Amino acid sequence: MATVKEYFFKDAHALTQHAEFPISDRDGKELMKVISRVHLNFEANAFYVSFYIPARSGVEWPELLCLNSLRELFEWKRNLHVTMRLSNLQEATSDDLRFTGRIFLYSEEPVPDHLKEQIWREGKQQGHFIEFRSVEYMEARNRNEKPLAFISHDSRDKEEIAQKLALALSSRMCPVWYDEYSLKVGDSLRESIEKGLKQCRKCIFILTPNFLANGGWAKTEYQSIFTRELVEQQKVILPVWAGVTSKDIYQYSPILADRVAAQWSDGLDAVATKLMAAIGA
Repeated sequence: MATVKEYFFKDAHALTQHAEFPISDRDGKELMKVISRVHLNFEANAFYVSFYIPARSGVEWPELLCLNSLRELFEWKRNLHVTMRLSNLQEATSDDLRFTGRIFLYSEEPVPDHLKEQIWREGKQQGHFIEFRSVEYMEARNRNEKPLAFISHDSRDKEEIAQKLALALSSRMCPVWYDEYSLKVGDSLRESIEKGLKQCRKCIFILTPNFLANGGWAKTEYQSIFTRELVEQQKVILPVWAGVTSKDIYQYSPILADRVAAQWSDGLDAVATKLMAAIGA
């Protein structure tokens, strides 16, 4: 199931830019780092912001500290200089966008009601509209969402391919089972993966030289989902080829070589669009 961090990244309906910012005390001592995000809506000529706040690790109420760092975030936004061509063919820049006052706070730990009231009150005085999205938000979303696709990959391909694809699908409102977001400390790796393989509508295999050489979990996941295809008598596997040839795939699995695959070389957007169509999201 999705985590608070996953919802932070995929709850975006506009172009976004994010960066990690330190949160410091009054003496300038760094207490923790949060991820700040600017959401740029060029059609509406507006932008809003969101923060991901990890477990506090002894920091008391970092939500208030995040709001105190808005000036620094706005200064960072002014240096972005993003240009977008609108539907009327006119160009708009991020410099022209106006702040809506909307601020979303994604916190890994619940925020006490009295603190929410204080932040709402102080925020309203400054023209801010603040929404808290913490554990309760995550649990409510999880009850209504089930992953539509399982992403199987070699760990060496996580940063360059798997993570980017997971975010692209999630931002298109296609929930996915992806280990970085779907596993929590203390989970049984085997049980969690088996549950994901059983529940998801489709299974995306990121087939790279690393994956084909992996005789561990990657091979086990492929064998498990192939068995599911035989039992359910339906096609579940969605291949994505990256740096491999038909000969490479045939040597790994002759049956898999017969499947039409998305080509990573076509670009992230093209691959995500094709997968969305195949998943039926």
